[in-house]
Amino acid sequence: MTHTPTSPSKAAPAIVWFRYDLRLGDHPALMAAIETGQPVLCVYIYDTVAARPLGGASQWWLHHSLSALQHDLKSVGANLHVMSGDPTIVLPSLVQEIGAQYVSWNRRYDLDGIAKDTDIKTLLADEGVDVHSFKGNLLREPWEMKTGSGNWYKVFTPYWKACLRSDPPLPPHEAPKTIQAYKGKLTIQAIDRLELLPQTPDWSSGFDTRWTPGSAGADSKLMRFLNTSVEDYANQRNNPSVYGTSRLSPHLAFGEISPREIWHKTTQSGRSADVFLSEVGWREFSYVLLYYNPKLASKNYKPDFDKFQWADNADTVTAWQKGMTGYPLVDAGMRELWATGWQHNRVRMVTASFLIKHLLQNWTQGERWFWDTLVDADPASNAASWQWTAGSGADASPYFRIFNPFTQGQKFDSEGDYVRRWVPELKDMPKKYIHTPWEAPAHVLAQAGVTLGVDYPKPIVEHKAARARALAAYKASREPHDLQQAVEDMGVR
Repeated sequence: MTHTPTSPSKAAPAIVWFRYDLRLGDHPALMAAIETGQPVLCVYIYDTVAARPLGGASQWWLHHSLSALQHDLKSVGANLHVMSGDPTIVLPSLVQEIGAQYVSWNRRYDLDGIAKDTDIKTLLADEGVDVHSFKGNLLREPWEMKTGSGNWYKVFTPYWKACLRSDPPLPPHEAPKTIQAYKGKLTIQAIDRLELLPQTPDWSSGFDTRWTPGSAGADSKLMRFLNTSVEDYANQRNNPSVYGTSRLSPHLAFGEISPREIWHKTTQSGRSADVFLSEVGWREFSYVLLYYNPKLASKNYKPDFDKFQWADNADTVTAWQKGMTGYPLVDAGMRELWATGWQHNRVRMVTASFLIKHLLQNWTQGERWFWDTLVDADPASNAASWQWTAGSGADASPYFRIFNPFTQGQKFDSEGDYVRRWVPELKDMPKKYIHTPWEAPAHVLAQAGVTLGVDYPKPIVEHKAARARALAAYKASREPHDLQQAVEDMGVR
């Protein structure tokens, strides 16, 4: 940058850099830019050098979310300036090009994002540009909540209790009615030029009927949930065959609705929602883990798991990805994921446990697959949840907690409706055998039109044997550590 900074004036534009906050309401960075009294330029930069590029499903969502944001901005007199490239180069160049003297954004908490934001802020500040960042994507930033000893929380329950004891989140800001937009000439890049949508093949046909990306879709989802499901959420959230969850996760992941909006609308609804709000709390806690453990998506939180001997079997991973494991609840979940970009939370735990423990595959393989196929792929929640299931994470489920894929189905999909929807090969199976077709007598299979190994696969692993193998592998990985710990406890060096 070489331009000579000038004193701010109403002629000098203020830039708002949108990232994972694609909304107008409760957007601190946008409100701050408007309050400068300067013309506002709203910018989105598609990061082509991101340390972790968006997965395919998230790219689909981003395309439609940007289109929705563009529509919302036009309705208040502004526009969305879409760009692509390395933000550390693109944004400073834009500032220089238009002579901007003010730049704002809402903070992010991943290592790559923090590093780029820090570099940009330093560069712009050195050039005399007024740069401000804000808390816009969390109720509480990772460093806000501390234990009595001044450390960050490593266990969810005391973390969330401390959050609930602290001052409630501030009320959300309303969306601006009008924006005094920057009118200077700029080369406008169409959202289509980002090429975010799948082409050959187009695997997103099932997404359009399920999702409405954008703030309007987020508001509709929240109101539907508060009016129909929230009071029975604690009971219905584990039943994948009913619409018992909010399905707000992708809207939150792209910031089309703020956590403060969800918090205040929920608490003001007059309905019992403690369990639901604790799920919002888990997302917050996941960002604490990510902030203090930047490699959460690729490195075991607990180093003990570095010794774990995983199996190496690409065929079983492929069967899991395609929903062809022979375990109906697992297969239904994986097919729902591929068809809709989403998977029910209870089923996520079952499918993740199956990959890690029944198939003995490293949790990072599942985390990467979900990153690519989930519309709500979130850098904190996705990684933290996979590590929770693996037992390698903070406050994790112990490794020896192994979800039984057919008893989980019998308990949470007792009529088999979820399996029949996503595994149509089994649609005529009676509920007694819908989750264990290998136990069905020959005449029952024949009546349902199912030949195992032909119409539907036989189980790729036997449950009891897989469970025993997983526990043996866990024991083997622990024994050297336990021996060393015992020696140290005896004072022997």
